[in-house]
Amino acid sequence: MATYPLDRTAYLLVDPYNDFLSEGGKVYPFIEAIATEVGLLDNLRKLDRALRAHGVAVFIVPHRRWEPGDYEDWRFPSPTHRKIMARHNFARGEWGGEWHPEFAPKPGDTVVQEHWGASGFANTDLDLRLKQKGITHVIIAGLLANTCIEATGRYATELGYHVTLVRDATAAMQHDMMHAAHELNGPTYAHAIVTTGELIASL
Repeated sequence: MATYPLDRTAYLLVDPYNDFLSEGGKVYPFIEAIATEVGLLDNLRKLDRALRAHGVAVFIVPHRRWEPGDYEDWRFPSPTHRKIMARHNFARGEWGGEWHPEFAPKPGDTVVQEHWGASGFANTDLDLRLKQKGITHVIIAGLLANTCIEATGRYATELGYHVTLVRDATAAMQHDMMHAAHELNGPTYAHAIVTTGELIASL
């Protein structure tokens, strides 16, 4: 079991938008079955309470909020970008692009620049902000397990951070995506892959 120097550990909460986490959100119906199965919302609540109680730094790592014209003139928009263009996920100024009320930033939290792709590090200030706080260990939760969580975790490892994934504080659209994220791909870069209960016990 990994141990965590609390003054050098950060909790990275990725994409806590209504579109992902709230009933009526544009993406929520696609993850609802797995989110319910793993207890996603309850586990995010437990993580939030426990990590804040231990003084762990909280970083909100948000996806780009869609605006009219986004990606339309890009040379190589990804399949995900094309879906966002069609569905207007996380639209700026709309309810879906607002924070889920239980996971909105609190005083003292760090909200980093929005990521355009999957990684919370690429083209953002996340690495800079973590280093300015002397962070060496990151605990990553949020959405989606096989896209933004995996890309952020891989990038964190490349940058030299100790990376922990919380397998039941995330979700995906299909079971095989969750399996790949935690059983196949995760072990190639993450230093620890734990449940919410295991993580809290290790604190």
